[in-house]
Amino acid sequence: MAYIEPSEFVTKMVDAGEQKVYMSTKDTLIRAFMAGAILGLAAIFAITVATKTGSPILGACLFPVGFIMLYLMKFDLLTGVFTLVPLALLDKRPGVTFSGVMRNWGLVFLGNFGGAMTTAFLMSFILTYGYSADGGAIAAKVASIGEARTVGYQEHGLSGWITIFFRGMLCNWMVSMGVVGAMISTSAGAKMAAMWMPVMLFFFMGFEHSIVNMFLFPFSMIMGGDFTVYDYLVWNEIPTVLGNLAGGLLLVGLPLYFTHVKTSPSRKLA
Repeated sequence: MAYIEPSEFVTKMVDAGEQKVYMSTKDTLIRAFMAGAILGLAAIFAITVATKTGSPILGACLFPVGFIMLYLMKFDLLTGVFTLVPLALLDKRPGVTFSGVMRNWGLVFLGNFGGAMTTAFLMSFILTYGYSADGGAIAAKVASIGEARTVGYQEHGLSGWITIFFRGMLCNWMVSMGVVGAMISTSAGAKMAAMWMPVMLFFFMGFEHSIVNMFLFPFSMIMGGDFTVYDYLVWNEIPTVLGNLAGGLLLVGLPLYFTHVKTSPSRKLA
């Protein structure tokens, strides 16, 4: 299925990181907004499937539909740019600076948050008929998830915070493998298969994804989740973002770059 060798697709990763730094503010925000909106819809779709069927694995199997859609449309998630954009800086691409990397990350964060919040509002309005009725089983499920993954971590103190960080690392290890998977073939079918597998794994394992959480926790609060904005930020979003950054860069971007772009000389055998 037109498989591309790592030495080629890792160079494409660096090229993609460079392109994102040069992208206009308008295009960056629009692409990030759409990515956040689609991923939020995929999250509530997966939760709805799991709740109505009683099968969490089925929800996890279907969640990657949203991830695949947004990446085929070349929309941007914060988790993806955490992995790709620093490679262009490391490779000393012309015009790529630390401030340029920070600008890209900041714009993508804002766009993702805006898109995720928009979907959270729309879905909460739909489920409650304009906040005039109870949201039912789906609302109760999402509210309980929000509580468990904020104050539930808080009960464990520092260990809980570190747990979120590690879950964020493992999440973006898998998500970034999905981002890379979109580059390993010129076939749309092969791209989808390569993206599907690691994203399904992260969702089923309950790892923490910062953009999914940008949708999930505001939606949970609207649906009656018993936690505050402070709880959400300190006991989920901040450690999740940091974990996503560490996981994508340290477990995917840098290993691939240093073994397929900055390769060491071959050994000389007698």
